[in-house]
Order: sequence, then structure tokens, then C-alpha cells
Amino acid sequence: MAQPFVKKDDDLDEEEEYSPFYGIEKGAVLQEARVFHDPQLDARRCSQVITKLLYLLNQGETFTKVEATEVFFAVTKLFQSKDTVLRRMVYLMIKDLSPSADEVIIVTSSLMKDMNSKTDMYRANAIRVLCRITDSTLLTQIERYLKQAIVDKNPVVASAALVSGVHLLQTNSEIVKRWSNEVQEAVQSRAALVQFHALALLHQIRQNDRLAVSKLVTSLTKGSVRSPLAQCLLIRYTSQVIRESSTNTQAGERPFFDYLESCLRHKSEMVVFEAARAITELSGVTSRELTPAITVLQLFLSSSKPVLRFAAIRTLNKIILSSMYGFNEQSRFAKKMVASTHPLAVTNCNIDMESLISDQNRSIATLAITTLLKTGNESSVDRLMKQITNFMSDIADEFKIVVVEAIRSLCLKFPLKYRSMMNFLSNILREEGGFDYKKAIVDSIVILIRDIPDAKEIGLFHLCEFIEDCEFTYLSTQILHFLGNEGPKTSDPSKYIRYIYNRVILENATVRASAVSTLAKFGAMVDSLKPRIFVLLRRCLFDSDDEVRDRATLYLNTLGTDASVGGTDEDVKDFLFGPLDVPLVNLETSLRNYEASDIPFDINLVPKEVKSQPLAEKKAPGKKAIGLGAPPSGPTTVVDAYEKLLSSISEFSSFGKLFKSCSPMELTEPETEYAVNVVKHIFDGHVVFQYNCTNTIPEQLLEKVTVFVDASEAEEFSEVLTKPLRSLPYDSPGQTFVAFEKPEGVPAIGKFSNLLKFVVKEVDPATGEADEEGVEDEYQLEDLEIVAADYMLKVGVSNFKNAWENMDPDNERIDEYGLGVKESLAETVSAVIDIVGMQPCEGTEVVPNNSRSHTCLLSGIFIGNVKVLVRVSFGIDGSKQVAMKLAVRSEDPEISEKIHEIVAEGKSSVKGKWRSGRWIGEMITRSKLVEQLREYQIRSQHKWGALAAFSPKPQMATRFPFPLHSLTIFNYARHNSPPLRFGNHLSVIVGLAVGNFARGDD
Repeated sequence: MAQPFVKKDDDLDEEEEYSPFYGIEKGAVLQEARVFHDPQLDARRCSQVITKLLYLLNQGETFTKVEATEVFFAVTKLFQSKDTVLRRMVYLMIKDLSPSADEVIIVTSSLMKDMNSKTDMYRANAIRVLCRITDSTLLTQIERYLKQAIVDKNPVVASAALVSGVHLLQTNSEIVKRWSNEVQEAVQSRAALVQFHALALLHQIRQNDRLAVSKLVTSLTKGSVRSPLAQCLLIRYTSQVIRESSTNTQAGERPFFDYLESCLRHKSEMVVFEAARAITELSGVTSRELTPAITVLQLFLSSSKPVLRFAAIRTLNKIILSSMYGFNEQSRFAKKMVASTHPLAVTNCNIDMESLISDQNRSIATLAITTLLKTGNESSVDRLMKQITNFMSDIADEFKIVVVEAIRSLCLKFPLKYRSMMNFLSNILREEGGFDYKKAIVDSIVILIRDIPDAKEIGLFHLCEFIEDCEFTYLSTQILHFLGNEGPKTSDPSKYIRYIYNRVILENATVRASAVSTLAKFGAMVDSLKPRIFVLLRRCLFDSDDEVRDRATLYLNTLGTDASVGGTDEDVKDFLFGPLDVPLVNLETSLRNYEASDIPFDINLVPKEVKSQPLAEKKAPGKKAIGLGAPPSGPTTVVDAYEKLLSSISEFSSFGKLFKSCSPMELTEPETEYAVNVVKHIFDGHVVFQYNCTNTIPEQLLEKVTVFVDASEAEEFSEVLTKPLRSLPYDSPGQTFVAFEKPEGVPAIGKFSNLLKFVVKEVDPATGEADEEGVEDEYQLEDLEIVAADYMLKVGVSNFKNAWENMDPDNERIDEYGLGVKESLAETVSAVIDIVGMQPCEGTEVVPNNSRSHTCLLSGIFIGNVKVLVRVSFGIDGSKQVAMKLAVRSEDPEISEKIHEIVAEGKSSVKGKWRSGRWIGEMITRSKLVEQLREYQIRSQHKWGALAAFSPKPQMATRFPFPLHSLTIFNYARHNSPPLRFGNHLSVIVGLAVGNFARGDD
């Protein structure tokens, strides 16, 4: 039964007004539909029944095939009625029933008759219905009528045809594209709605042709568009053309900008706003260009229309948001790459925005206050805090969260004002609110404590007061964890013990367990508190919850005795504060295995590789899995299964422990005679190729199956053994192996050609027996490569910040790269992750939509069991030039250098295309450019002058020779690569040796 729509009068609590559809049932309505068959049709009653049917359909009721067919045929009888209202209801019913192809034929003649009717209302609705239910065959027959309708004098008919064309373009684009001349004529119509729909359709027809769109914009910006709606569309298309042409025009040139500026003086408010918004969203907009748009938006702030006030304040808020984008990013480099905007231009609107704080519309008030928080100066902070205090009680939680985030940004901007803002956050933390709201406040306080050292004491005190009366278990545990990390570092840690132990007495088991861990951290870090902590932990041994008791027992044994007031062992501190460097999934699996065995648990034996999907080789559609197949039931990782397989082969026993097994790589196309993929097994001094083969031909048996591998393009590898596959029947997977030796511990790379060789024997389909004699045959496979990423094991860390800080900073290596023009940051981030082959941490592999900067955190273990952490900062400017800053920390400084070499050499994944006579996207670093210039000197045997490249850092200066007779190499660096950015400067100083020139040398 359809759910009723109930509207309750707020003034009269006991009186309710019910929907006219209350209590209707599908069966009863279908019975009422028999009225459609009456000889004398009652138009009013038929309209009511159709209304009920439409209500049921739109409420999600499903009609069976029989029910829908009966209703459809009954509705078609209503075409005999001349009632206009009923005819419109019939059109709606036919559209919503979506009749099948067989049923459409029945109603087509009636609709085509209406399409040529003298009643314009019939014509417009008939066009909409026909285009909704027709297929391409019938569309060809009525195409002539649709073309005529597009240029019809009646605007209702013309708009109906144009809107139908927009929908048909998705399914029958070739037919609609033939209407270009008629649509072009409709663009010149005097009817506002016709011009709007015609322009939308014409742009969709030409949207894949950039030149055609540019010509369309050029012709229409000369003043032929009168409709305000069409004008707004044209402004959007113009902005799109400006953005697309910005990469091909010189600095300062901006086509069509004069048109946008002229629209600011249009008589229609929607056109003025659309133009102002378009100007503010242009990349690289200057202060002169932005000023007229800001002035218009300022006028809208004092408008009597709420929609104009909302639109203006929202646009101003976006301007500030874009100027501050990346403010909370972890890397300052990300902030440099954000396109320069002009928050000071918005400051002129502050007086108008302050008046909006008391606006009746809470959305407008929220945007006003958040914008003021971002544009205000240090002297206005206290005044804003007073205004916000009265404002917060009147808005919903979702608006409060926005305000809290704005206050956090303001506090980071003016750290000296942390006291007033911290007091404000603590006050609203005590008020009523939902989980998301309270979490936003707690997160803000935690960030302020971490980023403003002076705010630590007052911030921790406010958090301690909050957990005294916190109804959210998650927030209590998070605060206790943070208190355990930061509390022992304060001047008086003992004052927090009372708040923590209160949680052991008053809270639920989850919070009590977290409080026990926090007490242990204080005991480990503050020696003077250790005896008191032991007393409290012993009391926890009698807790009713087993986890609380277990934690207390563990920490008592870990910390020693209360008599040992001396310093706590470093291993204990590492246990309590250090990051968990094993994935939780693997730890859980190992603990489950430990429960079922008698072997003592050792955390060092927990696999550090991120657990992936169960071992099942890639396969073509319709084929069985090839290779090892599905793993045995139980928590066995991919590496474990491969290691078990390789250890069972005696020839590989001397290779040592398996470091990594890569994902299967297909060497054949789907649906070929033989399906082959390869798994690369990496050892310290060897590489083993496991070729998983499947014979897909029932009439053949393959014997002596082996793969001949040509390693001529992999000079550091030498083949040591091949293990052939004795027999490969139909649809029965098998493996053959080829092993190569390489320099031990060296990440050697190379390319290998593969040729599958075998003896094929015919099989009798009737008996299944194979011929005794066979024929030698071979099958060419795809090439495979060993790349640097194959030597990196993906291992995540639970707390990247702690792991990064615990890594020796002396082993850090930092460099910057220009990646050229890219469509988005997302594809660049994905390419860099693939190059280094590391595990993204904390979800940083996901790039937010329209992001101008991003920081990606990566971790892994390099061959030789060397831990590696990488922090990559990306930025993209208005011309889509992407720059990257790569910071690497590892346990070995040589490995840090090696990661930079891997990224610098990974051009095949990141490099761009040849465009406009220059190579875009090739990564050029300072050291790389110097090496290329030196190589050119050796090859060309030229006599050189001197070129010195300086950076703002003195240790980065580089000096090398430069040829006087030609600027070939300098042009190479200037035209074929992105500019070399040293800090914020582009500083390449060319010093030419005048003496050489005077001697007439080359």
C-alpha cells in the first residue's frame, strides 16, 4: 500500500490534514480504471483515476506486465475524448508506463495525429511523448515533423521539440545532429525559452568540437542573445572557452573577457550574478579584473531578495575558500602552487557582511560569519567572537560545524588569539549537540594544541573537563589516547591523573580500558608518578571487564615494580608510544592461528605485507582460474601461498627467503588458444618467473611446455635454470618456471621477451586418448619487464606522522620535479604511486574533486628490508602545470637517493605528449639537467663557456660549462621541459667567458 503523505498543522497539534491519496491501494485503483471502458466517458472521473495511478507509480509501486498492459490499452481508449485536461493526463500516463515496442505501435498513430493537430497544447505534448517512447526506426519517420516543430512560431511547440532533442541526443545522436540548421535558426528566436533551449541543444551537438564551440561563442557574444536564461548559458560556455584557451595564449591575453565584463551591466540580475561568478572562478584573475565583479556582489549583499543575498555571500565565501585552499595541508609547497587569488578584495565587503550575521535566513548568516572569519584581521577577532556567541544557538548542527572549522582556520592564521578562540570552543563544547558537531570541536582543539605550543595546557584542560560529562564513547577514547601522548610532556602531568582515573570508576568498559592505557603512558614517561600509577593499576585488576583487567596486568608487568622509580626501558616506551608497523588484518590472522596452536606468539613473525585478495590468478571471461587456483580454506596470504609453492621445488631452495611476489600479469589476449600469465617472484639475489598456463583447445594435449626467455635487454640478469611443465591437458592449469640470477641486493631492471614452446598432440574427442606422435610448436607471448617498483614491498603504517618523526631526519632526501601539463592531480598521483610501488597511507591516494594541491603519504619496505617513507606534495596551477615535491626518509640514505632516481627515471608513466612544438611532462630536476648538459658536451666535443645555476639555498649551486656558439642546450631546457623552480624563484644565471669569445673560439 502506498504510504500516505501527511501534513500536520503546527498551530493545531491535534488537527491533522491528510493527503487525498491516503489509504489508496493498487488493487482498488486498478478496479477503478475500468471506468476507461465506459461508452460515455466521464472526463473528470477518468482524470482522478489517472492521477491515482501516477501517484502509485511515483511512490515506487510496481505493476506486473499484465497489469501494465491492461492499463495501457485502457488509457489509449481515452484519445476519443476531446477534453483538454484529460488528454494531458493521458500523455503523462503513457510516458510513465513506458510501453514496450509492440505496444508503442498502437498509440503511435494517435500521437502523430495530435502532433499535426491545430491545438498547440496537443502538438507540444505529443512531441514529448513520441520522443520518449519511440525507437530510432520510428524517429526517422517523424524527423521531418520534428524539424518543422523546432522552427514553429508557437514557442511552446518549439521548446517541446528542442527539449526532446536534448534527450534524444543521448541515444540517437546522429539523427539529432542533422537538425543543426533548424536549431541555429531557433537560437535567433524572440521567445526567451526557445532561445534558451536552442542554445543548450546547439552546444551539446558541438561540444566535442572545440573549434565549433569557440565559433559559436564568438558569433553569439556580439549581441544576438536576448533571453536572460540563454545569456546565463552563454556566459558559462564563454568561461569554458576562456579556460580551455588559457593554456595556448600568452600571459595577459584573455579572449571574451570584455563580454563577461559587459554582462555585469545587464538589466537582468541573474545575468549579472552569472557574469560575476564566472569572473571570480577564472584562473589567474587579476585584481583589476576581479574588482568590478566584487563591486556587483557587494551591491547584492544589501538586496531585499534573500536569493540574491545568498548567491552573493556564497560566491564571496568561495573566493576566500580558494585563496586559503591548502592552508591545513601538511606541506607548505602545496600552498605555493595554489593559483593566486585576492582575499583582500573581499575585505571591502566586510561591513555589508557583518549586517548579514543577523539575517533571518540561517544559511546566509552562516556563510556571512564564516566569510568574515576568513577575511577579518587580528584586531576584529574579539568582536567577531562576541557576535558568533549569540549566533550559534540559533543554527543547526551542520551550520555549526562550518563555523567551528572557520574558527580553527582563523586561529591558525592568528595564533596569538588562541585564548579567546579556545575559550569559545570550550564553551560550545559544553552545550547540547550531536556527535558530528562535538567531534568537529574536539578535532579543532586537538589541531590547535598540536600546531600552537602555547595552547597545549589550556586545550588539554578543556578536553579533560569535557570527558567528565561526555556521552560519546568514541570521543572519550580518542581524547584519552591524545591525553596519554601529550599529557606527560606538560609542566605538571599529575593534574591530569584525577580526570583519567575518574573514567576508570564512572565509565563503560571501552572507556575504562582506554583510561588504563593512558595511565600506563603517564607511568612510563613520568618517573615521579610511577608509584602512584601502580596503585591505580592494581585497583584495575579487580574490574568486572576482562579487557580492563588484562590491560592492567600487561602494563604492571611491562612497567616493572613500583619500587623501580628509575627510568623506563626504551623498549617499553616503544611498545606504548611507537607505531604499530604491522597491518591489523595480518595481526588478527596471526592471533587466530596462535589460539589454535601451542607455539608461543611472536609479533616479529606477523607478515608486514598488506593482505590482498585471495590467491586467484587473473583469467579471461569464461575461463577457469589458472595457476595455483583458489587458496586452501583459512587465513593464508598471497605471499604465504607462493612461498609454500616455491619451497616445494628443490631447485629454488638455495635462493633464500622470498621477498615479494608481484600480481599476475597477462601475457596473452583474452579468448586466445592458450592463456598465459606470469608472476614475478623477487629474491635477494634471484628473480623467478612463474608462467601459469592453460590449454583452451579440447582437441589438443600439450607436452614439454616451457618458456624461452630472451634477456638481451636485461644485461644484469643471467638465466640459471628452467623447470618445464611435463603435460598440459585441456582446461587444466599448470606452471613452468624460469629463474634468473642478479646482483645481490641490487634493484636491477630489464625487459624480457617470451616465447612459449611445446609439443602438441591431437586428442580423439570420442576416447580422450592422445596421439603418440606430436609436433613441436611455439606461441609468441607479450614481453614483460622488471621495474624498480618490483623491489618495493607495500607495507602500511597505522600512524604515518609518528613513523615519519621516528625515522632519522639525516637520511631524508628532498627534491622538486616539474611534471608538465596534466588534466588532473588524480591521474598524476596514481602514476607516481605506480612508479614507486608503495602503499598509500591514511587514504591519501584519493584526491578531492577540483583540488589544486594534494599531499600523498606512502610507505613500504625496499629490498634488503629497508623501511621507506615518502611524502609527496603535488600542486597544479591555472594552466594545469603540475609540480611535485618529493621527500623521502629511510633507514639507509642510499635508498632515499635511490627512490629519487626511480621517480626521475619513471618518465613512461608520467610524461606527457608532444604538443605545440615542445615536449610536455618530462620530469627535469636540477641534477638531471646538469647530467644532460654534461652528456651533450661529451657527445658534441664543443668548447664551453660557463653556466652557473643557483638556488636560494647556497648548497644547491651548480656550475658547469656552456657552449658559446649555440644556445641549443639552453633552448632544450627552456622549451622542452617545465621551468626549474628553486624555492619560489626561477633563477638560472648564464655567465659567458668573454675571454673565449675574444679569442674567437667556438
